[in-house]
Amino acid sequence: MELIRRLPSVIAGTALAGLVVMTIVAVFARYLFDAPLHWGEEMSGLLMIWIIMIGAIVAERDGQHLEIPLFVDLLPTRIRAAVDLAISALSILVLGYAGWLGYLLAQSAQYKLTEILQISWFWIDIAVPVGAAGLVAYLLHRCFIDIMVIVKGEAP
Repeated sequence: MELIRRLPSVIAGTALAGLVVMTIVAVFARYLFDAPLHWGEEMSGLLMIWIIMIGAIVAERDGQHLEIPLFVDLLPTRIRAAVDLAISALSILVLGYAGWLGYLLAQSAQYKLTEILQISWFWIDIAVPVGAAGLVAYLLHRCFIDIMVIVKGEAP
């Protein structure tokens, strides 16, 4: 179970490290050897979207998304859990719709190839539904906890 919990961090960290190394190599190749990496821009774009979407999953898992809970923190525990539940449910709906649209986009672009690397745009566009699915999974877990707080008055 711990492996599944840590997997998004490992994927995002590896992609970020790859992006940093690739950028450093590209700078040296361009300015020291006058031989730019033509594929670097395409690869950095592909890595960037995956880093963002997997990073969003990690942020949700760790409860690190930006929030301003000024008024919610003043509410009693059960009401606060009900507000959190409503926000999570609305977020699940929005993410489900965004994930569905991202899937349709990925399907429609599967035969379109990038200019230099000749990678299907599917692998770039599918990051949105994958990220949305991961976010929904953690939000469903949060909903379960909120329901337990509403019913029992305390977190499990």
